Amino acid sequence: MKPLFTAHALATGGRNGHSEASDKSVVVDLSIPKEMGGPGKPGTTTPEHLFAVGYAACFGSALEFVARQKKISVEGFSITSHVTIGAKDGGGFQLAVELEAYVPGHAQSDAAALVAEAHMVCPYSNATRGNIEVKLTTRV
Repeated sequence: MKPLFTAHALATGGRNGHSEASDKSVVVDLSIPKEMGGPGKPGTTTPEHLFAVGYAACFGSALEFVARQKKISVEGFSITSHVTIGAKDGGGFQLAVELEAYVPGHAQSDAAALVAEAHMVCPYSNATRGNIEVKLTTRV
């Protein structure tokens, strides 16, 4: 891999703690949601929210990259991500992701092909491929 950028972050206190990027571009307090038996403190977030935001943004950039390569406009697109955490068979925990791509102005088959290609170049998709379930849905 040829490095292009490295992000640095510090987390203290785990899921009931504080996390921030070294440049302070992201500064968040975290708490375990009530659904997982935690306090679910107002004004806090979870690692799953952070992953969902990062994956959606990264996937959107991958979609733009693929479209640009093909000289196709994807103006007005959006990516909605759903990140679920659950108990893994045999112990531990696992994530599952659903990405919903809205790609207006294209035929369904063309938009779905762009989304599938974006899934092949997105760094988050490459990092998770074969490790967690990632479901893609495309709307036009």
